[in-house]
Amino acid sequence: MDDEERAKALTREIYGDNPITANMADDPRFLSRAREDDRDRGRDRGRGGGRDDDDDRGGGRRRDRSRDGGGGPSSAAALKQGEPEVGAIYRGRVTNVMDFGCFVELTEFERRFEGLVHVSLMSSLKQINAREQVSKDQRVWVKVTTRSSTRMALSMRDVNQDTGDDLMGVHGDAYAVNPSASNRPPPAPGASLRGLSGINLTDEDRLADTRRRPVKRLSSPERWEAKQLIASGVLPVEEYPTYDAENDGLLAYEEEAEQEVEIEINEEEAPFLAGQTAAEGDVSPIKIVKNPDGSLQRAAMTQSALAKERRELKEQQQRTMLDSVPKDLNRPWEDPMPEAGERHLAQELRGVGLAGYEMPEWKVEAFGKAPTFGQKSALPMQAQRESLPIFKLRDELIQAVNDNQVLVVIGETGSGKTTQMTQYLAESGYTSRGRIGCTQPRRVAAMSVAKRVAEEFGCRLGEEVGYAIRFEDCTSPETVIKYMTDGMLLRETLLDDMLSQYCLIMLDEAHERTIHTDVLFGLLKKCCAKRKDLKIIVTSATLDAEKFSSYFFNCPIFTIPGRTFPVEVLYTKAPESDYMDAALITVMQIHLTEPEGDVLLFLTGQEEIDTSCQVLFERMKGLGPSVPDLHILPVYSSLPSEMQTRIFDPAPPGSRKVIVATNIAEASLTIDGIYYVVDPGFAKQKVFNPKIGMDSLVVAPISQASARQRAGRAGRTGPGKCFRLYTESAYKNEMLGTSVPEIQRSNLGTTTLTMKAMGINDLLNFDFMDPPPPQTLVSALEQLYNLGALDEEGLLTRLGRKMAEFPLEPPMSKMLIAAVDLGCSDEILTIVAMLSAQNIFYRPREKQAAADQKKAKFFQPEGDHLSLLTVYESWKAQKFSSPWCFENFLQARSLRRGQDVRKQLLTIMDRYKLDVVSAGRNFNKIRRAICSGFFFHSAKKDPQEGYKTVVENTPTYIHPASSLFQRQPDWIVYHELVLTSKEYMRECCVIEPRWLAELAPRFFSLCDPRKISKRKRMERLEPLYDRFNDPQAWRLSKRRG
Repeated sequence: MDDEERAKALTREIYGDNPITANMADDPRFLSRAREDDRDRGRDRGRGGGRDDDDDRGGGRRRDRSRDGGGGPSSAAALKQGEPEVGAIYRGRVTNVMDFGCFVELTEFERRFEGLVHVSLMSSLKQINAREQVSKDQRVWVKVTTRSSTRMALSMRDVNQDTGDDLMGVHGDAYAVNPSASNRPPPAPGASLRGLSGINLTDEDRLADTRRRPVKRLSSPERWEAKQLIASGVLPVEEYPTYDAENDGLLAYEEEAEQEVEIEINEEEAPFLAGQTAAEGDVSPIKIVKNPDGSLQRAAMTQSALAKERRELKEQQQRTMLDSVPKDLNRPWEDPMPEAGERHLAQELRGVGLAGYEMPEWKVEAFGKAPTFGQKSALPMQAQRESLPIFKLRDELIQAVNDNQVLVVIGETGSGKTTQMTQYLAESGYTSRGRIGCTQPRRVAAMSVAKRVAEEFGCRLGEEVGYAIRFEDCTSPETVIKYMTDGMLLRETLLDDMLSQYCLIMLDEAHERTIHTDVLFGLLKKCCAKRKDLKIIVTSATLDAEKFSSYFFNCPIFTIPGRTFPVEVLYTKAPESDYMDAALITVMQIHLTEPEGDVLLFLTGQEEIDTSCQVLFERMKGLGPSVPDLHILPVYSSLPSEMQTRIFDPAPPGSRKVIVATNIAEASLTIDGIYYVVDPGFAKQKVFNPKIGMDSLVVAPISQASARQRAGRAGRTGPGKCFRLYTESAYKNEMLGTSVPEIQRSNLGTTTLTMKAMGINDLLNFDFMDPPPPQTLVSALEQLYNLGALDEEGLLTRLGRKMAEFPLEPPMSKMLIAAVDLGCSDEILTIVAMLSAQNIFYRPREKQAAADQKKAKFFQPEGDHLSLLTVYESWKAQKFSSPWCFENFLQARSLRRGQDVRKQLLTIMDRYKLDVVSAGRNFNKIRRAICSGFFFHSAKKDPQEGYKTVVENTPTYIHPASSLFQRQPDWIVYHELVLTSKEYMRECCVIEPRWLAELAPRFFSLCDPRKISKRKRMERLEPLYDRFNDPQAWRLSKRRG
């Protein structure tokens, strides 16, 4: 038999289940290597019993290895006389590097043993180049994965190359088909039922990731070829355990038939919620629309449909562009006589996806210049402070605070209440009794306001003036004025419910009514009754302050007059079906017909804003140079701050600027020069759907209070106009008086856990300003009970107490604590931090192909969570390099954010003495930990199309950006659902269905195999496809169909 047949047979035997290596034997370099090894074995057999020669040669090799260094054995006595064991780790030296991998000689044995490390087993990264990973004569650690009499397969991926430790945590028999129980590793110290999460890591789980995969079924020609090899004596019979000696034939390898597992949801209620949970079908999303059949709601639905069409059209154009690019760009160079210009065209097409990123033309016009960071004032700092409206009322304000324990302050945006009130009170001596705390609804506002106040106060940020946001604390013992998010103050009440370090708490922007602000209302109201020396100030930019006053013991209201001018409000005569197109037409009419003055247009989100700016730019460009310039500037929360500040720059003489913004410009921003406001009457609101257990952003009509606030933006500089793109009847009859508070339309899981940790067990009777729907509270309690945070009486468990200590959503907290018991907390820390960072990858429009190729390098077959882990570990291996991020299309800022989050979480882990343990390459532990927290978000592959969620049987799909998009595994858990053109699952992870019943026994259970499960009964019967007959022909009658 020749070398080619030998190479093919051995490659199939060792790497039969790997499609990459299945064709490796066709490589002439591999055949050359096989012939060389065969000659070496022939010489060894020819020497027969020449043991002394072998010893001399072995000694020579030993001396060479000891001189080479690299931590190898220092003497001949240290070398082993046996043979390599499967699963053991040895030192090795790279003897040759090929495209498909490298050959490594084991340096710990007297005899010469050499094996192949395939490129897929060299690193956890995908699509790597073997020559970039190793070089000839390099010292490496390798694990023996498979060994026959003639060949040996090695792995570098499963071994720590610095220490030689086994990253899989198993040895020897883990690679056997049926490992015996006596050879299995002992249980890890923390993996027992004594753990907080109650998860028991069994031996089966430890070995699950290292079991040999099912062998590919051999075809008939392959079986005949193997039979001939055995008959000729080239290959021993022992290498084919399925050889049937009696019948003189080779049996076919069959894949292991896995038993199908059916999961069903437990119908038992939590004992403390008996009779309070709603039946299936009764739970529906919270209503935030006054008239679901009105013109405003119809316009919102129409715009959502148009947005979906635009997204689908854009995706189709991108696919068409990519399909038009020839795939085989090497053919013109391989062809000795190509057509004229063919090579030039191929060279040009090679650059597609590799060219520099080009902004859209309208963005170049808006942001192409150097950042100015806003309009600079020529006035000194003190003069700027004295020019604010609040300065004239300083003494009256301080007196009002002295005379009242609680005070409501009403002031227009830009009046100075946020930056000046804290300084006035500090200068009047309040800080001698404690700190002054000021809460903000947004983290960006807390940071920027603290920086400004520190400059005015004359100190460095973090000293007398500081801020605290989630995962970042910029304060010191000297801090007397502390700005923070409302969520941070809520977490401080966990440790000190009396807030003893504060003498005064200022709840700023209270009109936004976030969840944390509403909970703080109740907590501070209770605290005031116990601490008479604590002062509370509630500030709002709207005139609807009577509700705040009546809630806080009918306290007085202090009003700061603003610089307001009359505003003319104009309505449309008929409803507008496409409000975005109507808004652009209105802006152009203002620019062409109205006197000078800037325009403020309100839209719902980034997608609408970018699309509108592009369309408006093209339409204005089409009018020609005779029309005055219109500068288009977008504003939304995810826009970088240096770009947001351009809205404060005045427009050049003879031109006008239009600011296209979300509702962030209603009260959070103060923009001078606005004379015209265009208000379509819509905004995106976060709404919790108890049926799917998730929040979603919904375009909905704004409230009358928000409409008045938007109109007021036009009257700050002079008399203005507000163009409302809805009828006056819609304003009066279809808009709510005030917006539905966030606490009545959001998921309360985190809030409920925090309040439980504070000792507030009677949530239904808590003194909320606007109580949330009881069903939302019950849904949150059910979630916590199924996560194990609450016991049968509704009280906090030890696990729940630890979960409350982490500033994370309950599923993320459970996942992190379960990882401690599973022995993978180090990896889960990284995954949680990366999920919190968001937007890790970026995909420039002109470099999409290159970005996708780089991203695929990090993909892991187990899912997106493991892909994020691979990204972070690769970044860490590159010493946290920013240029490396640029080369791989990664956001260095997001990665650094993830690094900071990880450090903060690690600090909390150390504080509560939770072990940080690495699972190495045992991804099974990591996947189980993820499943333990996100079992609510489980989905099963649907036989017809996509997936169905396990909880509600909702049709959904894996997001195209996911590493699992092309794999489509049977069972997954996902991090979140997003609605674009379809319901997509983001950040998916492959799981085993039995884990759901094991990790969430209160929520899931295994179906009785003798009965038809509820899911099976709900499945629709699909007849076999027959193109010649009617699909409904199998039915007995049309009436029954």
